[in-house]
Amino acid sequence: MIHFVRKLRQNLTDAERLLWSRLRRRQLSNVKFRRQHQIGDYICDFVCLEMNLIIELDGSQHLDQAPYDARRDAFLRSRGFRVLRFWNADVLFRVDDILETIFEALHRTEMDGRLDRTL
Repeated sequence: MIHFVRKLRQNLTDAERLLWSRLRRRQLSNVKFRRQHQIGDYICDFVCLEMNLIIELDGSQHLDQAPYDARRDAFLRSRGFRVLRFWNADVLFRVDDILETIFEALHRTEMDGRLDRTL
């Protein structure tokens, strides 16, 4: 699996590349994000382990795999993670809005209610 993860890191989508340029090096709320990080049998686009937050970027293929994504998100939530999903196009054209949503998620406690959100 590690070889697959390395390949994914080398072949980021345009949306992943843009978001990573804004998340890396603790640029957002001074928290560390990892990209293409494995949790169980799944590889997450971005994860902040210290805040238990996962960010997934979805392309059009996700329209056809909603049941798979729901099972995957349920598994990740069962491990204590919160999951945010965004469309690639939203990242490319509204990256500041996406970053604001991520910032809010980083500062929201579980008592604030359900966090899982698709923009």
